[in-house]
Amino acid sequence: MAKQEVKVSWLENMAFEADVNGHKIILDAAEEVGGENRGPRPKPFLLTALAGCTGMDVVSILKKMRVDLEGFNVVVEGELTEEHPKQFYKMNVIYEFTGTDLPLEKLQKAVSLSEERYCGVSAMFKKAIELSSEIRIKEA
Repeated sequence: MAKQEVKVSWLENMAFEADVNGHKIILDAAEEVGGENRGPRPKPFLLTALAGCTGMDVVSILKKMRVDLEGFNVVVEGELTEEHPKQFYKMNVIYEFTGTDLPLEKLQKAVSLSEERYCGVSAMFKKAIELSSEIRIKEA
């Protein structure tokens, strides 16, 4: 089994530096809870991981299908519980495609393959929370 690791080191106050695949990322809390807002909070990285994972899958699959995109965004909306520990209980993935005469069937197929077969982040989240998605197409 493959193993991955990240190292997060405390800097000061509420700030931490994460080493992810050799890339440094500063995490920090908001000022109202003792941080200095030097970097993003940890929870949004869960949304980022899902967006990046499925986005990479979709782009790769569409390249194999010879679909040319002029633009592509993945937006992930997460809803948090009100009580502590505050956690995501629902996420919605919005796939935003830009291009001319994009084939909806191929876009749907690529999204479906990512969500059901390839994206490990999506597979993990599905075991714990409600996941939904939608496709939006913007003509270039």
